[in-house]
Amino acid sequence: MTKKKTDFSQFEQGLSELEQIVQQLEQGDLQLDQALAQFERGITLVRQSQQQLQAAQQKVQILLEQQGEESLQPFSGAED
Repeated sequence: MTKKKTDFSQFEQGLSELEQIVQQLEQGDLQLDQALAQFERGITLVRQSQQQLQAAQQKVQILLEQQGEESLQPFSGAED
């Protein structure tokens, strides 16, 4: 079994395309079949992005474990 390498360079491009799709759908100028095709493409992009984020998280987890860190901690957002 070969290990598939995740292409993180495609992440930003996918998000950009997804933003364009959302704008097109929000404008409501597309015909129904076009809107459905764009929606389907958007779902595909979301799933790909989620997979890339999960792969990045796993990579970070592995690197932390190699450095002796036990686990990832949730981001609090603000420091006290």
